[in-house]
Amino acid sequence: MDGSGQTFRTRVSADAIDPSALVAEVSRPDAGATTLFLGTVRDHSGDKKGVTHLDYEVYEERVVPEIDKIVGEAAGKWPVLAVVVEHRIGEVRLEEASVAVAVSSAHRADAFDAARYVIDELKVRAPIWKKEFWPGGEEWSQGS
Repeated sequence: MDGSGQTFRTRVSADAIDPSALVAEVSRPDAGATTLFLGTVRDHSGDKKGVTHLDYEVYEERVVPEIDKIVGEAAGKWPVLAVVVEHRIGEVRLEEASVAVAVSSAHRADAFDAARYVIDELKVRAPIWKKEFWPGGEEWSQGS
């Protein structure tokens, strides 16, 4: 929690993401809205079918500070009460969450807008790379 009573947290870890814990962490009595975004591993990427898993690598010294900066920008644009971001590293299997953004605010539009800003900017600016795996191949991903 910062000096304004807002809660901000970023975690990059090999541990599984617990959506219920994130919602509980951003829940507050003054929040009228909570938005949870989960990015999950799907079974295809472009023309590649049968994706089995992804492997994420990060620039460890820069990834959390960059995500924290993005969260701070969102808090400056929208009146959020809490923002929690978690991103996996290492192997993430099909249907598992690789990234989560939870935001609470007094009103739904602010929660939606702030969450979208955080995930969109994270995808562009955070030093995170993913490699896709499918039967018979693997490739570093260029897309999101």
